[in-house]
Amino acid sequence: MTRTTNARIAGFTFLFYIAAGLSSMILFGRATSGDGIAAKLAGIAQHATDVRVVVLLNLLTSFSALVLGVTLYAITREQDPDLAMLALICRVVEGLNGVAGISGTLRLLWLATATGANAPDIGATHALGAFLLNGGGAGPIFFAVGSMLFSWLFLRGRMVPVALAWLGVLASILLVVITPLQTAGLFGGSGSWGSSVTWLMWLPMLVFEVTLALWLLIKGVAASATR
Repeated sequence: MTRTTNARIAGFTFLFYIAAGLSSMILFGRATSGDGIAAKLAGIAQHATDVRVVVLLNLLTSFSALVLGVTLYAITREQDPDLAMLALICRVVEGLNGVAGISGTLRLLWLATATGANAPDIGATHALGAFLLNGGGAGPIFFAVGSMLFSWLFLRGRMVPVALAWLGVLASILLVVITPLQTAGLFGGSGSWGSSVTWLMWLPMLVFEVTLALWLLIKGVAASATR
């Protein structure tokens, strides 16, 4: 495919990835909005259809991560093939991590809706529910590193406006620093959207990706500067 085609596919995929990811987060947040494990599991059972939609959306976002990895690699490989390949691998790992997380969501749905002889006792149900609800993945870390590398290659190659590329680099570095700390249990823990730190660290990335997506769709990418 041409650079222009790859740029437009990447731009569309960025927007689709964001829309699907936010929709998934909203639906799952509504299903698990109760206080305490019992209330969260009851909410999942009540919103079982929403949770199934979340599974489909997570599958689509995982595939989108792979598409973004391939198209962004195709655009940036002339600037530095080694860094572009590393960034591609990070996006692939991100996508695979998302696929692995789907099984946890399906287990939660089963746990919340199991009845009769198939249902574990209350103590086991609450313990398993707490484990599955609090189990964060390493996907955001690989997303952050991949985004940082691709943004740096955009900046080095002057393929997009310099200010936009710098925003991507700085927003990615912020995530690279904080997401491992959250995975270790700091700043509210991994995936804790109740923490103001989580919102503050993801907002610059949201602005960057939406702006970059529109730029790629409308303007495409400039030819890579001489290495």
